[in-house]
Amino acid sequence: MADIFHSSQPIYQQLAERMKKQIIRGELAPGDKLPSVRETGIEVSVNPNTVQRTYRELESMHIVESRRGQGTFVTENEEVLESIREEMKTEVMSTFFKGMHEMGYTNEEIKHGLIEFLNEKGEQDA
Repeated sequence: MADIFHSSQPIYQQLAERMKKQIIRGELAPGDKLPSVRETGIEVSVNPNTVQRTYRELESMHIVESRRGQGTFVTENEEVLESIREEMKTEVMSTFFKGMHEMGYTNEEIKHGLIEFLNEKGEQDA
């Protein structure tokens, strides 16, 4: 699974982003215990020190909390989780709009395209 990483960003940051997405999607629920550093390292084929750095990074953002002798757990603080969700949504939307503007699309064209896309997607999902 190491092929999920790319060289433009440190692996620990990429792993942190991956885990934040798992939390947002509900794959890791509030209060869930994270796998041990060693287990995660084996799962994603990275050094346990890298995983430890990822866990520390997430802890510094209050997304997870370490409990001595018990492990690392996803926060149950809904405000923190909602904040992370909004932050990631804004980041994805910002990247999308920047790319569209770089291709010369106006906000109105982007808006129309999104509405059209969502309408078509809604019909496909029905």
